[in-house]
Amino acid sequence: MKRKLFYGLLLGFFVISGIAHYSHWDGTVQLILASLAVVFAAAFMGKATESVAHYAGERLGGFLNATFGNAVELIIAIFLIREGPSMHELVKASITGSIIGNLLLVLGLSVLLGGLKYKVQSYNAMLAGSSASLMLLAVIALFIPAVFKSSLVRWENELFSLLVAGILILAYILWLIFSMVTHKDELADEAVEHAEPMWSKGKSVLFLILATVMVAFISEWLVGSVEPFSQRFGLSELFVGAFLIAIIGNAAEHSAAIFMAMKNKIGAAVEIAVGSSLQVALFVAPVLIFVSWLYGSPMDMVFSTYELVAIGTSVFIAASISRDGRTNWYEGVLLLVVYVILGIAFFLV
Repeated sequence: MKRKLFYGLLLGFFVISGIAHYSHWDGTVQLILASLAVVFAAAFMGKATESVAHYAGERLGGFLNATFGNAVELIIAIFLIREGPSMHELVKASITGSIIGNLLLVLGLSVLLGGLKYKVQSYNAMLAGSSASLMLLAVIALFIPAVFKSSLVRWENELFSLLVAGILILAYILWLIFSMVTHKDELADEAVEHAEPMWSKGKSVLFLILATVMVAFISEWLVGSVEPFSQRFGLSELFVGAFLIAIIGNAAEHSAAIFMAMKNKIGAAVEIAVGSSLQVALFVAPVLIFVSWLYGSPMDMVFSTYELVAIGTSVFIAASISRDGRTNWYEGVLLLVVYVILGIAFFLV
């Protein structure tokens, strides 16, 4: 019964959101409907990914979970880039929001709710240390182009960003080799019990493709409604991209990480939250740089001071809390406090 209700709501919001877009309904109504539709589509994608992961194996399955978990943000950003250079700042804001949303909101809620149920939760300290170092690498890679921006002309900034993007993608590929091949045993965490898959292998792959297509359509509808919504309510692109779009795009990760933490599988929850942030910073953002070149409107990797401060602050507090491989509910509160403070600051900008 619950499954039928979910499928009904998924299909219903998808159809109504499409009608609202193509019939040119009020921009606010379009945004609300598209947001609800993408939340259900993201949940559907999460279920399909989990089912595929069961057949693919634990390591490859974890990679697929991270990849398709970020598919919503990637697809939304690609549609924004397609609109032209005027949307580049919104793309960067959405990247910022995805990173800080995973590190502060998703991880914060997971640590808080898991900690309320279990006094202290532990996970692989070596994995925590490696992840913290990679987060610092991401901050450095975003910080350097901003520092040298004034010393370079436009084409040099664009070329520098392209080179940095390529280096980050290489670093991410090497991290996958390190974590999934050469040091997979050292980085292994507690055994995670996998429930029986909802569908067969063929149906799982089919549903994953279907979910991705649905997210692509809804993302285009969502992007089309962002600008009129922002103008109507006087919201900055920074706030809309860094918080509104990021929260919507991270909907699938929110629930998955929290449920894992409440089952005392904090290692899996941290991997979802921190792993998603790392993938956005080291892979998704660099890929978007290359995508912008393909569309003929090169985007640089020069983030604003506000965005750099937000990312740097998030990485600092998340690395400080996660590096020892132990968490408690109050550390979750600390992460959420920083997220709320940044949210207020971005809203007032």
